[in-house]
Parts: sequence; structure tokens; C-alpha cells
Amino acid sequence: MFHWWFLYRIDAKRLAAAIAEAESRTSGEICIYVSHRKHGDPLKAAKVRFERLGMTNTAQRNGILFYIVPRCRTFAILGDEGIHAKVGHAFWEELAALLTASFKEGHLTEGLEKSIRRAGDLLAEFFPPLSGDKNELPDHPTGGL
Repeated sequence: MFHWWFLYRIDAKRLAAAIAEAESRTSGEICIYVSHRKHGDPLKAAKVRFERLGMTNTAQRNGILFYIVPRCRTFAILGDEGIHAKVGHAFWEELAALLTASFKEGHLTEGLEKSIRRAGDLLAEFFPPLSGDKNELPDHPTGGL
């Protein structure tokens, strides 16, 4: 089953550390969700998961979701309206290109780490840390783990 192969090839602790480091520089939130189901449209599924994870409830609407669908060998990256209004479409294409290149080479954890770091850079630029800021969402990857 491809799904389990994928899970053994990612390092959830490294990804949680990458998210924590990126979020230490911003008020933004980053999440990873690994879906165990096949999806014809990963972006549509990501939008549903974004809502279910409560990512639209962040104070500045500045959450980013990396939605991974191993069975279909695909993913979606979704940012909330606060981010998208500031970065536009090109930024999402950049993150997707980083992930695609790494995933094709079989470097799953590294690809996610690179994308998380880049997302953190952008979030830090537009959403610096706030006084009393709290971590609103979990840092560890969730989903069909």
C-alpha cells in the first residue's frame, strides 16, 4: 500500500521541528495533513480539511495547510485569505514547485521542510510575531497517520 510506504519515508519529528521553527518567527500557523483517502481533487479536499482543522479561526487568517495525498501521489497547499491577499498566486506556485521537485526525487521530508521554511520566511515578512502570540494549531503532522 503506497500510503504506508509514504509514512515510513517521512520524519514527523523533523517536520514538527521545522514548523515550530518557522512559527517562532511569525504569528502565522502552518499545518501538515496526510490523507489516507484517494481524492480526485486534492484542493477541494484540502479546503474541507482546512475548515475542519479550524484554520479559518486564526486571529489574522494567516494559516497554511500542506495537504498530502500519498495514494494519489499528489498534494495541495492552501493559505487562508489573510495570506493570499498579500502574496498572490505566484507564491503558492513556488511552494508547489519546491514540493514537486523533492517528491519526485523521493525526498519527502526534505521537500516539506524546504517548503515549510519558505512559508515561514514569507509569514515572518507579512505577519511578524505579536506580543502574547500563542500557538493556535498543532505543529505535528496529522491525518491518516
